[in-house]
Amino acid sequence: MKVLFINSVCGIGSTGKICVDLAAELEAQGHECKIAYGRDAFVPEKYRKYAVRIGSDLDVKVHGVRSRLLDDHGLGSRAATAAFLKWAEDYRPDLLWLHNLHGYYINYKMLFHWIKKHQQLQVRWTLHDCWAFTGHCAYFTMAGCDRWKDHCRECPQKGSYPASVLRDNSYHNFETKRESFTGVQNMTLITPSHWLADLVRQSFLGQYPVEVHYNKIDRSIFKPTPGTFREDHGLENKKIILGVASVWDERKGLRDFMRLAGMLDDRFVIVLVGLSQQQCAGLPGNVLGIQRTNNAAQLAAIYTTADLFVNFSQEETFGMTTVEALYCGTPAVVYKGTACEEIVNQYGGTAVDANVESVYEIVKNC
Repeated sequence: MKVLFINSVCGIGSTGKICVDLAAELEAQGHECKIAYGRDAFVPEKYRKYAVRIGSDLDVKVHGVRSRLLDDHGLGSRAATAAFLKWAEDYRPDLLWLHNLHGYYINYKMLFHWIKKHQQLQVRWTLHDCWAFTGHCAYFTMAGCDRWKDHCRECPQKGSYPASVLRDNSYHNFETKRESFTGVQNMTLITPSHWLADLVRQSFLGQYPVEVHYNKIDRSIFKPTPGTFREDHGLENKKIILGVASVWDERKGLRDFMRLAGMLDDRFVIVLVGLSQQQCAGLPGNVLGIQRTNNAAQLAAIYTTADLFVNFSQEETFGMTTVEALYCGTPAVVYKGTACEEIVNQYGGTAVDANVESVYEIVKNC
């Protein structure tokens, strides 16, 4: 069987690693796999045998500018998509496995028009967020918006990813997505949590079967791992409160970590992994910033060293870092109301009300 994955990246980031792991698993079963991707030209060498680039860096930039001006994310990249679909026509996959279609690299309307012309094609679509069934945003929990259940309009998150600086096109985007994404003959949706699956069933994608597959964590890497992180950073007598993210923004809870830092006495230090250089430069004295690392073994050692892992995110569809910390033997506390609550109920840990004071009550006794 020939399998074609489509995702924004290949072999890097959480979704890129999920795709290559699935490809390797299917390849071991005797299937042929390719991963079409559009963002970030870098692909780790061992995964390049799978990689098929859609478009170019320039195309991503042009698509991004268009999206910011017109608020029609996913409707640029026409030439790049046409060239890719010509390649896909020649490749003739038996199974098309979609992942993130947002990211300024592919025209989803053209893609789904092609899919519907190939009614014999098996299609799976793993949803890592909510973008597929909204008129603009990838997450809506913090905004308290439920217009996606009926019809998106007057988007309260026009300035959030995929940001628009001028137009609010959420009504038309909702119409175009609903028309494009519905009516596929053989499509199954996959979500990494029951929390996201419940949202999908309330959306216009509810016509499709939905399966829940938790994201897999490599337990040969994420396990109790001795290291010298505490000694290397002079933290021998400190209680370490850890947070990890690939990108730190308001959604991931950076502001709440700063509030927690102001509550803690000198017995504690907060360590945040994944900050940008600029973010590291502006931290209070009891917060240690570590820039992003692609060394999983090094990250496992940091997880293991910490006394408590905290996930302040209010918009998580799985919470992979939380599971990684738990596998490394570190207790975890998360906010209620996202998939993280489901995850700690499954794997261990504590879920508290979504406010810093509730987390502080756990932290001060760790």
